[in-house]
Amino acid sequence: MRRNPGEIGTIAEMRAQIDEIDAELVALLAERQAHVDCVPALKRAAGISAAAPSRSEAVLAHVTELAERKGFAPELARILWREMIAFYVAREQEHLGIGGEDL
Repeated sequence: MRRNPGEIGTIAEMRAQIDEIDAELVALLAERQAHVDCVPALKRAAGISAAAPSRSEAVLAHVTELAERKGFAPELARILWREMIAFYVAREQEHLGIGGEDL
């Protein structure tokens, strides 16, 4: 069980907890990616573009709101999600091209 960061007195314990959190973050991002990897087939069937800019903006707005509520730097959340969105849109465009609707 993790301790409150303010209760940790050694750099070794702090690093161990950060490493544990990193492992959980990577596991969640891998789970997210598994879902995202199924999106191109659904977009193709619905005629939705890989980029879908309105969806990207909605995701960024949602993540910003979540970050603010959870005490996470919203600017950093937006940077991270912009990078993920750009990465996955590029991968989707390899399969879907650049056509389709913005849904």
